[in-house]
Amino acid sequence: MFDGHDLTDPRFWTRGDTHRIVARMRDEAPVHRHEGTTEGDIWGVFTHEHAVEVLGNAEVYGSEGGSLLGSGNPPAGAGRMMALTDPPRHRGIRNAAADRFSPRSLARFEPAIRKLVAELIDLALGEEEFDFVGSIASVVPMVVLCDVMDIPAKDRSSIERLCDEAFLSGAPNRRREAHQDLLAYLLELVIERRIDPGDDLVSALASGEGRYALSIQDAVLNCDNIMVGGVQTVRHTASAIMHLLLHAPGLWNRLRSPDLRFNPAVDELLRVTSVGVHVLRTVRKPAELGGRHLSTGDRVVVWIPSANRDPEVFQDPDRADLTRTPNRHLALGRGPHFCVGAALARLELRLLLEELVGRVGAIESTGPATPALSIINLGLNRLPMRFHTNTGEGVDA
Repeated sequence: MFDGHDLTDPRFWTRGDTHRIVARMRDEAPVHRHEGTTEGDIWGVFTHEHAVEVLGNAEVYGSEGGSLLGSGNPPAGAGRMMALTDPPRHRGIRNAAADRFSPRSLARFEPAIRKLVAELIDLALGEEEFDFVGSIASVVPMVVLCDVMDIPAKDRSSIERLCDEAFLSGAPNRRREAHQDLLAYLLELVIERRIDPGDDLVSALASGEGRYALSIQDAVLNCDNIMVGGVQTVRHTASAIMHLLLHAPGLWNRLRSPDLRFNPAVDELLRVTSVGVHVLRTVRKPAELGGRHLSTGDRVVVWIPSANRDPEVFQDPDRADLTRTPNRHLALGRGPHFCVGAALARLELRLLLEELVGRVGAIESTGPATPALSIINLGLNRLPMRFHTNTGEGVDA
């Protein structure tokens, strides 16, 4: 707790004064012991400097005790999934996937992603009202990840349905059932690709080669983990960006500036939205952080939205400066666990913004957004809105 606020309560992150409160914490208690939270006693890290120290030092701050609150201690998959391993094994698992996520490897997918985004926007332009989350933000990363994993065309619709039910359904029982069905499908796919590999992500993880080769079961877990992260990160970030564009006066017009460079704009929007609420680490040996003494086994939570608005690093941190460079944000992580799919996430978001600017004249909110109460992602379940064509019709929010 800090001044009566429990940051592990998802409702805290939907308050209108969240950033004001975490700014106080950053100033008054940059490394603070939260006692009596819904997750027990934890250390909270609020500054960019201390966040970088925790995320960058896997020797002291480990991931095998969990990377997210609420995942159990130890969580299922500890020591087996990329997100839940420490070096050197982590490096081996990451290397198996990293080449498939390099900008060079992903370049071949760009035309298809752009075409998909353009088609979805054009469909939405014909609607009086549509839900941006369900119609665009959820669809793009799911289809793209199916391409990167080379999911057979005959299976796409059923896999997309399973992912929707596993990740987005409101019914816990249905989420569990759908996730089990998804894991069963991935098991069959991994076995198939181990026998007959292709040039895709699943084949890379299923190869069974090298010093840190994955078992079939571990390859399945890592495919699943990448699907969850790949879909959720882009879905929530795209939705948060659109919500920001709808409600930040003038930002849409700045995005449409003819001399705008989209790569810096994407990074700045990642920083300002900071949809990933936290990263968890477990202290592996006694350490000192910000003048506080940490013991082996202590849990340390890096609050990403706070670190990404640290005025010591970001001038005028509450303003979205689409030209900000350099941009040392932590929205995609830092250190050995820097998001392996960062280049893909940036590519999807850049193409989405480029096509929006090229095809949409104005954007309009048609109702309140529905937040997804979560301690993991600052997401939206629904964002009703309208696109107006480039004819000058409509309003600029």
